[in-house]
Amino acid sequence: MVAHVKTVAFEGIEVTPVDVQVQMVSGLPHFAIVGLPDKAVGESKERVRAAIHALGLALPAKRIIVNLAPADLLKEGSHFDLPIAIGLLMGMGVLPAEEMENYVMLGELSLDGALLPVNGVLPAAIHALEREAGLICPQGSGGEAAWSGLESILAPSSLLSLINHFKGTQVLSKPECEAREELRRFTDMREIRGQHVARRALEVAAAGGHNLLMVGPPGAGKSMLASCLPGILPPLDAKEILEASMVASIAGKLEGGQLSQHRPFRDPHHSSSMAAMVGGGKRALPGEISLAHHGVLFLDELPEFPRQVLESMRQPLETGRITVSRAEAHVTYPARFQLIAAMNPCRCGYLDDAQRACNKAPRCAVEYQSKISGPLFDRFDMAIDVPEVPTLDMLAQGSGESSERVASRVATARAIQKTRFASLGLPCRINAELYGDTLHDVAAPDAKGRQLLEQATEQLRLSMRGYTRVLRVARTIADLENSEAIGQPHIAEALSYRQMQFGRALEEV
Repeated sequence: MVAHVKTVAFEGIEVTPVDVQVQMVSGLPHFAIVGLPDKAVGESKERVRAAIHALGLALPAKRIIVNLAPADLLKEGSHFDLPIAIGLLMGMGVLPAEEMENYVMLGELSLDGALLPVNGVLPAAIHALEREAGLICPQGSGGEAAWSGLESILAPSSLLSLINHFKGTQVLSKPECEAREELRRFTDMREIRGQHVARRALEVAAAGGHNLLMVGPPGAGKSMLASCLPGILPPLDAKEILEASMVASIAGKLEGGQLSQHRPFRDPHHSSSMAAMVGGGKRALPGEISLAHHGVLFLDELPEFPRQVLESMRQPLETGRITVSRAEAHVTYPARFQLIAAMNPCRCGYLDDAQRACNKAPRCAVEYQSKISGPLFDRFDMAIDVPEVPTLDMLAQGSGESSERVASRVATARAIQKTRFASLGLPCRINAELYGDTLHDVAAPDAKGRQLLEQATEQLRLSMRGYTRVLRVARTIADLENSEAIGQPHIAEALSYRQMQFGRALEEV
């Protein structure tokens, strides 16, 4: 007799069903796990043996073979402990096979039989929901699984409590999904001194999800401006929460199985490696760009990041996904993030300051800025100068608008976009995702706006990508003003956010 138990394997956030087959036959006592297991799965037999012994049972003196089918798929992780143990208990007659076949199972076993939380419970629960099956997972992961909407979830604290549930001596209640109560404090925009242009640019970037590059001397407030962005972005909707949390679940970043409505804000250090940024490693885990899915990726000191790391982000910025190819893994993760970057104009940072400029200018600035390639630079919808704050502004009290008021306008603009895209049957969420004929239909300027855009395109030699990004930003500016038409002022402001990229040519338009 062969016992069959359902579990899953992960390829990125994609879930592949795995059939755990357990056979006990006569022969010399032996316990083998086959089916391309990694080291963690191979060590599972020792944890399973100890957990069953903690129940007061012993494995029969037989030849035990555990096959993880399909056999040509690499099996990684400790979550195979529970299905292997359940298969053995079914083979020993401790658990009824007819009841267990309706569940997908995953969980790690400790030596005393307790169940420990594992990664990937949320994607596994959604997989079980699609297959109209139940889910058995550790108690610590039950809240995470409950967010999937699956009705039949068992989250025992130990192997013994699971056995007692099926024997009728204990009843396991369905776990409850709880939102994480985070006391996240974001910098209020009222605290920013001066920088009126940068404040406006940040609002436009938030309203349309546009990529923003800020260039200015040290201490001008670039990092502070970026820290204000999470406070003015709207919360995640239900679909976005699940999509972002699935990535976090695979990476093991969900704390206590609780999901958050706050948009991710990732700010990796410039010493981060390629694998840390785009994903990879032995198990091809998601990187920072995937952990920032539906959120913000802030790169401070942009030129200090390795050139290879920066260039690797060009494709995800366009496609919204990243494919990690390794010898043992080939997985795809979502990476629809908003890129906010900050940099100094040169290595010393005081290029335009006559009193503090270094004697290597302008060669110092050329070498420093050349670390950012033209194609990557072109992927920023907006690029602004953040000048040094005047002394009078530094001494004055914060008098600007609060983040709450700015967030209200941003939410209104995004609601306009959502309604527009829904009425047209478009899959877009924000203006930054518009492209092709759809962009020209939605963001077509009026006669004067078109004339200005044509003149600017010719004189500034805008690329096709630059042209479309100007239209996207103009569409967002019009949405902030609740204007269906895109006029000359909207186009002019959108072009002003690309003047840093093209020097003084804009002033001649």
